[in-house]
Amino acid sequence: MLRHRWDISPRRAIALQRELAARVRIEPITEPVRTIAGTDCAFTSGGKRIVAAVVLCDASTLDVIATAHVEQPCRLPYIPGLLSFREAPAVIAAVRRLPNRPDLLMCDGQGLAHPRRLGLACHVGLWLNLPTIGTAKSRLCGEHRPVGERRGCRVQLRHKGEIIGAVLRTRTSVKPLYVSVGHRATLDDAVRWTLRCARKYRLAEPVRQAHLLVTSFARRST
Repeated sequence: MLRHRWDISPRRAIALQRELAARVRIEPITEPVRTIAGTDCAFTSGGKRIVAAVVLCDASTLDVIATAHVEQPCRLPYIPGLLSFREAPAVIAAVRRLPNRPDLLMCDGQGLAHPRRLGLACHVGLWLNLPTIGTAKSRLCGEHRPVGERRGCRVQLRHKGEIIGAVLRTRTSVKPLYVSVGHRATLDDAVRWTLRCARKYRLAEPVRQAHLLVTSFARRST
C-alpha cells in the first residue's frame, strides 16, 4: 500500500515521482464499471488553501449519485511538474468521503502524460489503488500530429519516443483533451471512457460536475 509524507522538499518529491512511476500498472479494466467519480480542485487564499471536489456518477446514465469535498492547507507551493503534491492529498481525502468507492476515477489532470510519468491521476490512483485516468485540458509535455476536427478523432501523444497519452476530440471543432493512463487502466480504456462520459460537453461529465461544484465552494471561501 502506498504511503509517504507530502510535506517534502522539491528534490525529494522529484525523486519520489521517479520511484512511484515504476509502480503504475497499465492493464485492462476487467471489473464492471457501474460508477465513475470525477475530481477537480481550486485554490483560495492566494494559493495557500485548496478545495477538492468529487462527484460520483452512475456509469450508464451519468446521473449524480453523491458528492463530497474537502478544504485544507496546501502542503507545497506551486512548482511546475509537482502539482500532484499540492492537489493529491485533498483529492484523496475527498474521494474517501464518498459513501461508496467508485469503480473508476477520472481526474482533471495528467496521468502518464507527465515528464516523469507521474501526474496527478497516477499519484491518486496508486494511493487509492483504483482504476484511474487523467483528462487534462492542456498539454504538459510531449508532441503530437494535428488531430481531426470530428468528435472521436485521436492521435498519439509522444514524449522521448514513448506513447504517453492521446489527444482526443470529445466535441466536433472544440479543443481536444489530453487523455492518459493514471493507474490500473490502458490508454484505450481511458479514451473509451472519456468519450462515453463526454456526451454533451468537452469535459467528461463526472469531471465537469466536479468542476462546477469546486468552483462554487471556492467562491464561498474567498
